[in-house]
Amino acid sequence: MIEEVVSRVQRNCDISDATHGGHFTMCTYLMKMREYFRWEKGLAFTDRLPADELGEWLATREDYWESIEREEFAPIEIDGHAIDPFDSERVNEALRDHGLVYSAGLENCARPHFYLAELEREEQPVDGFSMRISGRELARGLNSPPAMLREETIFIRREALRRLLWERLETWRWNSPDNAMGRAFACYDIDSDVEAALYEMADSELLSVREHEIGEFLVGQEVGNTWNEMLLSLAGTPAELEARAVRDLAADCLRTLPAILSGEREKSLHFYVGNLGGMRKAIFPSMEERYRDWLRTDRIDGLQDLVEEGREHWLALTRKLCDLYSEGPAGASGRVSDLVKSSHL
Repeated sequence: MIEEVVSRVQRNCDISDATHGGHFTMCTYLMKMREYFRWEKGLAFTDRLPADELGEWLATREDYWESIEREEFAPIEIDGHAIDPFDSERVNEALRDHGLVYSAGLENCARPHFYLAELEREEQPVDGFSMRISGRELARGLNSPPAMLREETIFIRREALRRLLWERLETWRWNSPDNAMGRAFACYDIDSDVEAALYEMADSELLSVREHEIGEFLVGQEVGNTWNEMLLSLAGTPAELEARAVRDLAADCLRTLPAILSGEREKSLHFYVGNLGGMRKAIFPSMEERYRDWLRTDRIDGLQDLVEEGREHWLALTRKLCDLYSEGPAGASGRVSDLVKSSHL
């Protein structure tokens, strides 16, 4: 029965990839395909990828995607019951005795997302929601975010986190710049045993991932369902990325950064700044400025003050964005984008 569930979830992952896999930039797409190949073939991070086999696999996979891109997502059949693939709670209830965890939902640009993994443990860190932490992944798509918030449940993917760290390491190694990401990796014995180092780093960063998702949940309680309605209306626009970045930063200033700073977790601070890219970095330039001040002076108070300021700033901005959308959903994209652009910190 489990083999059939794995096969059905993987098929739904493949259908989503067939429709949305080409939405990445070429560089990102090729890197994700390399690591997807590594996962599917069960290769270690230290294994050299066979170029000829990889090339053949890539061509075959793209042909396969083309053949299924118009298929509908199939229900998950468990013990004779056909369950809607987006009904994560029903699927998880049916899989509870099998030690597995399942998640489905929409990512950026309303991209459908599914995964199935071995359940390591379940927690209830804050009243009102649960957290499920998974290990080895049995079915996944091209994109594998290490954490997701689905209604009142947080899913944390330990294996996906480790693979994300590996991708960051590979990118950094291209020219090994003296930056925050390099300082984060320097805290671990990467050169001697990269597999062990990535396990250690994933365990260390699990706290930051956990705190960010709790922050997302708490921010969600502040903004209500209007936020989700707004994101769906903005799907695929620059305004969607800007709005998501604002909520991410609100969650970080509410939970992630206070946890890092109060615990004097220098390696996690290096990684946070090194991983602060794209829209989040663009609208929060003060973060890197205060980080550099800390490197120079070894005084943490500047960062602590910024986090307090950021908590109020980004939470207030999430409310303003919701109010702006509620005033007139039609044409909200331009107004949301203008407000975010005028609200950098």
